[in-house]
Amino acid sequence: MTSKLEQLRAMSIVVADTGDMEAIRAFKPTDSTTNPSLILKATQMPAYAHLVDEAVQWGSRRGAPPKAVTDRLAVNFGVELTKIVPGRVSTEVDADLSFDVQGSIAKARSLIADYEARGVSRDRILIKLASTWEGVQAATVLQKEGIDCNMTLMFSLAQAVACAQAGAFLISPFVGRILDWHVKNGGGPYTPETDPGVLSVRQIYAYYKAYGIKTVVMGASFRNTGEIEALAGCDRLTISPHLLEQLSQDEGALERKLSPDSVRNAPAKFDIDEKLFRWMMNEDAMASEKLAEGIRIFAHDLASLRKVVDTRLAAAA
Repeated sequence: MTSKLEQLRAMSIVVADTGDMEAIRAFKPTDSTTNPSLILKATQMPAYAHLVDEAVQWGSRRGAPPKAVTDRLAVNFGVELTKIVPGRVSTEVDADLSFDVQGSIAKARSLIADYEARGVSRDRILIKLASTWEGVQAATVLQKEGIDCNMTLMFSLAQAVACAQAGAFLISPFVGRILDWHVKNGGGPYTPETDPGVLSVRQIYAYYKAYGIKTVVMGASFRNTGEIEALAGCDRLTISPHLLEQLSQDEGALERKLSPDSVRNAPAKFDIDEKLFRWMMNEDAMASEKLAEGIRIFAHDLASLRKVVDTRLAAAA
């Protein structure tokens, strides 16, 4: 029997959630996603020193600020990833722009322009935006310009409905962080079938499929292979290298759990505006807390990455 990873590929598009290119080469995913935390980790690996060096040298020649060099570095990683995966590469807009519509739009346009200047067409890139109300508004504009968006830090149906109305290309509902919140608050024990993160993605998937929404659902932030198996059949699944490794070594049978043809119990369809979005988020302690926490974590790691760049720029001066 083939491995569960190979069985999963027949049901869902497998995406690598890492900046480690050797791991991507090993598991041959279709797409790849990155974020500031993953790039910060990857920059500490000797194998990618040349990507850091290039960005620092570029910045030093131009007298560019650390923010610009960090953007250059993110695109350096992205360009290399497009040489490895056949599909899409996600590059994230700065977390400190999560509540800035115009700033997010400008940053997305800048990232896409850099990719296109290096011969990478925009149809190979997804721009990652936090699923705040402001992120949704930015996505509405960008999608109309042909810049496809990956809406990240998603924890609720309210966010999913808003992103669908924006015409976002893809959403990344988080599984493991939802589980973390419930466990921390005294919930459980949970099985893969009762895992609140799994149930959240299943609800969003059912809503999208029941009402013909084209936005891709990509489960993300997994804590164990049981969560992944419980979402087998989801449009896409973005998975860390150590969980890809576990799936590749497991030769048990994998049952398909999600299918557009077998959707049941979809929530009632509704439209969402800013007032309703903010109220629904306010009423969902888990979603509002995890969204805020996720933005803080990414912003912290982005700041750490900029400090690394700043130190390297000073040394190169």
